[in-house]
Amino acid sequence: MKLRAGRVLSRANETKLQAAAQAILDVLAQVGEEENSRDAPNGPSAELHTYEMTGVEVRAEGDQPVITGYAAVFNRRSVMLWDFQEEILTGAFASTLKRNPDIRALWQHDTAQVLGRTTNQTLRLWEDETGLGFELRPPATQVGRDAVVLIERGDVNQMSFGFSMAPEGAKWFTDDTGILVRQLIEVDNLMEVSPVTFPAYLDTTAYLRSILRNAPDWVQRALLPNGVDHSGTDDSEAARARMDLLLRRLRLLSI
Repeated sequence: MKLRAGRVLSRANETKLQAAAQAILDVLAQVGEEENSRDAPNGPSAELHTYEMTGVEVRAEGDQPVITGYAAVFNRRSVMLWDFQEEILTGAFASTLKRNPDIRALWQHDTAQVLGRTTNQTLRLWEDETGLGFELRPPATQVGRDAVVLIERGDVNQMSFGFSMAPEGAKWFTDDTGILVRQLIEVDNLMEVSPVTFPAYLDTTAYLRSILRNAPDWVQRALLPNGVDHSGTDDSEAARARMDLLLRRLRLLSI
């Protein structure tokens, strides 16, 4: 048994408390990922993750510029995302690349600014031992020319991808240093890749509400005391404040 704030917890109750705390942390971690439900190509169910482009090269094939590199690298920890880190395991994109023959390259996740598409081979994606590789042949439009110049100069050096997760596509664990880690095992549906200036962050509670629709009632009450508001009137700043307070309290549990 452990002592917490002068009270004695039975082993059974301590186990229940830790499980409850972990459930809330899982929800907080999902909300804290680099996602923006308003701009996501498939609505609030899509996730947007941003990584630094690796091995980027801009070359010319005749008059056609070609951008190549890696949109994501396997087995490498991300920066801290709220209270967890993330890493993509080798093979995470294999299934979706076989199932989905139609993936777009967008500029800054803007569906009105298309840079390429796998169906016409202006975008090529593959998975190897390094990560998710890409070869992009941008159009001779203003946005295409701007993309080439900005990436070549290094002004834009991050790549984000929009996807949905397979039901058992992620694994959570705490490493030896106490850091919570989310491992992406399988991406269910890769929809688009985008060069981006900044990561996409959640700026409304739309994604939070979508997560909590499937969360236990007590988790919904903890994060949104008035329940899941389907009208879209939840206050974003208040929701963030509640989540920050919960996170600070949960850290004290040393789970």
